Amino acid sequence: MRKVKLFIATSLDSYIAGPNGEIDWLFADGDFGYSAFIQTVDTTLMGNETYKLTQSLGEFPYQSLTNYVFTRNSDATEAPYVKFISGDITAFVADLKQQPGKDIFLVGGGQINALLLDAGLIDELQVFVHPISLGKGIPLFQPTEKRHPWRFVSSRSFERGLIELRYVKA
Repeated sequence: MRKVKLFIATSLDSYIAGPNGEIDWLFADGDFGYSAFIQTVDTTLMGNETYKLTQSLGEFPYQSLTNYVFTRNSDATEAPYVKFISGDITAFVADLKQQPGKDIFLVGGGQINALLLDAGLIDELQVFVHPISLGKGIPLFQPTEKRHPWRFVSSRSFERGLIELRYVKA
């Protein structure tokens, strides 16, 4: 079965973006294991707001992958490299995990992260903690209905205080 892997950056106070989606605080001067990670996946999952953010950064970064964007707008039109999904997200992802292929990259949004977490569909966390407190913004996970235990796998530190934490579902 394919795994859903959340590969994501966060602030010390667990925000993945500022209140207006700002990500200007992220370290962008290194690979930090991204190239190795992207070789393990062939599919991305993201919320519509995250998709809009990727569009603002220039060329769509996941063109060689199959990309699903979850949206409440059932009239969303297909875009190059992207398929919009407006139905039951958890059922869609559970089915996707059963299909052949490499693992699945959960790009995020806090709402999608929490929804898939509560459904038990996230298998691995690879979280990059940046040495900054944002004070407010978009949380790594929106509030969830229950606790979710994880098993620590590894950590490593990079220059300037960036820390990578890896966990698998307990």
